[in-house]
Amino acid sequence: MKINEDMKKIIAKELAYVATVDGDSNPNIGPKRTMRYLDENHLIFCENTGGKHFNNIKENGKIAVAFADRENNHGYRFVGKATSYTDEEHMNLAKEKVGVVPKKACVIIEIEKIYTLDSGPIAGKLYKED
Repeated sequence: MKINEDMKKIIAKELAYVATVDGDSNPNIGPKRTMRYLDENHLIFCENTGGKHFNNIKENGKIAVAFADRENNHGYRFVGKATSYTDEEHMNLAKEKVGVVPKKACVIIEIEKIYTLDSGPIAGKLYKED
């Protein structure tokens, strides 16, 4: 799955909400203000708190990220595998792409599937590339 121009605009404008699960499949959801577009197959964010999302990512990497333009009932849910990095190269990459150095780790998400968050007949459908 590839992130297209419309998706990039929403990613740049809207707040990301991240969902992860622990080893017992208990969900966790919350905002990530540092979520950014990295390339057509990846998102990147700075992990600053080292909390539940961070532990879940280290445990299994399962993640979903939602961006919604509420005013226009339009958005996307990106599902994939998150990996956290603490090495200097990745911390510098986060600084370059996000604008700050992560306090705990740089997290990169490999996008496996993209779903619509639009209302109506395409709500929750797997995005199909044109």
